[in-house]
Formats: sequence, C-alpha cells, structure tokens
Amino acid sequence: MPRQSQGNEDRSVRLLKVGERVRHLLSELLSRQQVHDDTLTAHTLSVTEVRMSPDLRIAKVYVKPLLGGDEEEVLAALRRNTAFLQREVAQRLGLKFAPKLRFLADESFDEADRIERLLNDPKVVRDLGEE
Repeated sequence: MPRQSQGNEDRSVRLLKVGERVRHLLSELLSRQQVHDDTLTAHTLSVTEVRMSPDLRIAKVYVKPLLGGDEEEVLAALRRNTAFLQREVAQRLGLKFAPKLRFLADESFDEADRIERLLNDPKVVRDLGEE
C-alpha cells in the first residue's frame, strides 16, 4: 500500500508537537537538576521554545536564564552537556532519529523590551495621542 503524503499543515502540526515534547523533556531535566554541571545547577533556566527542522533531525532550543544573568556561561554549559541531553531526549522521545540539539539564547524578551521603550518614547506617545 503506498504511503500517503502529508500536507504542509499536517507536517507543521507534527513539528510543533514534537518541538513541544522536546521542550517539556528538557525543562524537566534542567529543573530537576539531572544534568550534573555546577553552572546549570546554580542557574534557573527557562526553555522558551524548541523549533524542529522539517526532517526532525535538528532542534533549535531557545533558553533564557531567569534573572537574565550569565547567559553566555549558561549556553557554554549547555553545549558542554549536549551529548547527555540528546541521549536523554532520544530515550524518552521514542523517535526514529534523535534530534541534534542546538542551544541558542532567546532574544525575544530583549526585543519586546526594546519595542516597549520605543512605544513609551514621548515623541511616539505624542503622535499616538488623540487629536
């Protein structure tokens, strides 16, 4: 029997579901301090988003240390422990291929703060005011 092709919408839903499962697994591993690294133990991390590649082989993991400190140090610690985290995700996820994890800093909070500052600028407030 021929394999039915999936539409773009079905694929995108699957990517979102798998990404969310990976996010939950990583959040659980990090919050329960199952990664034996002093840097990661000392910081509380938020895994804000996981974006999967269309073939599910690469997962871009966006993280943000709470209180925003030592971001580069935390990313370096995550990259040092990538093999352990990939192995744990692969065992718990049950996919045919384990996704390669790529850890990146989440810049969305900084961007939102920049936009908020722009909107609160007196020149912008004046232009948005009622006439």
